[in-house]
Amino acid sequence: MINYVRSEEAVPYVDKKDFCGNNRRVYIETYGCQMNVSDTEIAWSVLQSHGFCQASNIRDSDVILLMTCSIREGAEQKIWNRLNFLKSLKLARQKLRSARLPPVKIGILGCMAERLKTRLLEQHKMVDVVCGPDAYRDLPRLLAITDTGQSAVNVQLSIDETYADISPVRTDANMTSAFVSIMRGCNNMCSYCIVPFTRGRERSRPVDSIVEEVKRLSDEGYKEVTLLGQNVNSYRDTSALSFPAVRPSSSSSSSSCAHLSAGFHTVYRHQSGGLRFADLLSRVADVNPQMRVRFTSPHPKDFPDDLLYVIRDKSNVCRHIHLPAQSGSTRVLSAMRRGYTADAYNDLVSHIRHIIPDVSLSSDFIAGFCGETESDHEMTLDLIRRVKYNFVYCFPYSMRQKTRAAHHLVDDVSCDVKRRRHEELVDTFRLCSLQLNQSLIGQHRVVLIDQVSKRSVDAMAGRTESNVRVIVPQAQIPTSSSSSSLRYIQPGDYVVAQIKDATSQVMTGTVLHHTTLTGDTPS
Repeated sequence: MINYVRSEEAVPYVDKKDFCGNNRRVYIETYGCQMNVSDTEIAWSVLQSHGFCQASNIRDSDVILLMTCSIREGAEQKIWNRLNFLKSLKLARQKLRSARLPPVKIGILGCMAERLKTRLLEQHKMVDVVCGPDAYRDLPRLLAITDTGQSAVNVQLSIDETYADISPVRTDANMTSAFVSIMRGCNNMCSYCIVPFTRGRERSRPVDSIVEEVKRLSDEGYKEVTLLGQNVNSYRDTSALSFPAVRPSSSSSSSSCAHLSAGFHTVYRHQSGGLRFADLLSRVADVNPQMRVRFTSPHPKDFPDDLLYVIRDKSNVCRHIHLPAQSGSTRVLSAMRRGYTADAYNDLVSHIRHIIPDVSLSSDFIAGFCGETESDHEMTLDLIRRVKYNFVYCFPYSMRQKTRAAHHLVDDVSCDVKRRRHEELVDTFRLCSLQLNQSLIGQHRVVLIDQVSKRSVDAMAGRTESNVRVIVPQAQIPTSSSSSSLRYIQPGDYVVAQIKDATSQVMTGTVLHHTTLTGDTPS
């Protein structure tokens, strides 16, 4: 056993003046989901405000922090492997202490910190700091504690921490797109999912703080924002009860007060009041009509009509919806505690496409969940073929400790069967996606350029509204459909491209002219 200091213990010998980083160099590696990218930006903001600076590379750093993910076993294994390398790096630095180099401090942030705090500190004794998702404000104090020779941990979950007052430090050199975290935690308690145990209960940022952050990003030149949350469309701001809510279009049904999609239910008590996600999405879209707006990751239960009409009616809200299904079998969905049947999910897809005919859909699927039969698996394959998603994320099931599945279900599908079913899900999706993408050959699409192509400096890459990658040649093109003035394509430009070829993942095109979201429209 080693000695380490928990967050609730008094540490009288660590003064606030010791929280100062004194320009110590910090290197952060981020693993996992987009929420972890957002959390990294929050952690950077906290550290920089206390005098820490960013290291140019890992070997020159004084503090190494890993932002971790626990959603699957494979994600955690990457961190354990990385820790072995960091151990050797730390030992090498210790041998150079004669050169007055300070000892390297290693910290684990995020979901693994909360889930595996004891193992991290006691089995991997090279870890100095363990900091959970709700404790990033405490990082300077935790690092100050390590200067006393002890390890420090704060993994306390909060019922109200949203980091609403912290302005994230953007770490991506791409100044085109940015993530904006709008809520944290999850109440759904799906039987396979560790998130409620590593990130706590749902709580939402005030709408004003989100809109102000989006305004800052717009002023800085960003062309796209993605609103983030573990269950992003269950957003509910109770601090803004006095604000008028968005009302659905006149063509909407009278069910505007209904929050859940038809045929869906929750394992927790439904809460009323406050501004919902449709209200927030509408206000964010109004910040800058030339800024694309996306959101992830939603739950199918939270798609009332007023939200669908906002997506349809706001021209800069991408008509692309991530609609995680997880399985096409009602029996498996029940075991997963997803809160809907396969029929309810199919009805929702039809309803969405009725309101937003040109919508594109993506999804998540788990291969080989507890008790899944070949018949259940075939139902999932049929769902993918029927819906024809633009993209799906597929993963073999891995049992996570603390989840309801770990306590009540048996992981009885073999690894070989999981692997085979996973491959079949991916192959089925790719065939459907290939057909979708090839059906667009000859058509015009607006593409937001975000970078130089990774394969050629003579090509540019971007994404359509449907979030499909498009590669176009670099060229001087008209500044609008009616202009004779030419300029080269740059990241952040909207261009109209004619699709020439397509695979299941990427399309290639000929770029025609520059455009805007409210000006030139594709023919």
